[in-house]
Amino acid sequence: MTRIDDTFARLRAQGRKAFVTYVMCGDPDLETSKQIIKGLPGAGVDIIELGLPFTDPMADGPTIQLAGQRALEAGMTLDKVLDAVRGFRAGDATTPIVLMGYYNPIYSRGVDRFLVDAVEAGIDGLIIVDLPPEEDDELCIPAQKAGMNFIRLATPTTDDKRLPKVLQNTSGFVYYVSITGITGAAAAQAGDVAPEVARIKAATDLPVIVGFGITTPEASQDIASVADGCVVGSAIVNQIGAGKPVSEVLRFVSELAAGAHRG
Repeated sequence: MTRIDDTFARLRAQGRKAFVTYVMCGDPDLETSKQIIKGLPGAGVDIIELGLPFTDPMADGPTIQLAGQRALEAGMTLDKVLDAVRGFRAGDATTPIVLMGYYNPIYSRGVDRFLVDAVEAGIDGLIIVDLPPEEDDELCIPAQKAGMNFIRLATPTTDDKRLPKVLQNTSGFVYYVSITGITGAAAAQAGDVAPEVARIKAATDLPVIVGFGITTPEASQDIASVADGCVVGSAIVNQIGAGKPVSEVLRFVSELAAGAHRG
């Protein structure tokens, strides 16, 4: 059992939906980012997705791309991301952290070394958007052997023929991308999401969390009501990019969390 598994078991026992947030580590700078990450659990966040800055984020829209650029310009590296997680773990041993990003920085470091360092730092799961199931031997299988969850994305174009392949080595939860295209591109609609979530849940016992296109407390409530929870990323990153104080960012997060927990 990982922290992710424990969190979903606790939420099920409480009859609550999960609220997951994405923030780019190091955005707008390392110290501010650490303050935001530290404050997320107190704002109602159940699972933190932590972005790993990368120079060629092909799946991300302008909001996340700019966040990655700000982080890289501020000097973020994989080592500093791991150090930030260690610092978080010094005060929080229970909130799951999922590292989300691209394979190149991990490959450059070496998979074996990365997994040792990631587990030691306190990372619980990985979402690596450019590694398809056909490449599971590269990172997915080694990560699970190391005790980490490997979370896979399903999308509106993941048909019934493809879905079993996507699910075969997925653990922790399934991340359903509610819209086609890049992050931050459109608004999620519960009526469109509900049948897709039901289709995925018919094929797996894993929780299904819905992300992309959720920008308001009302939207987080609506989407969480038809899934096991929701993910908000770009809306929060926009607040950070606009230079909002940490307290205002966390207040916004708490409003989104309240919506999701009502779902």
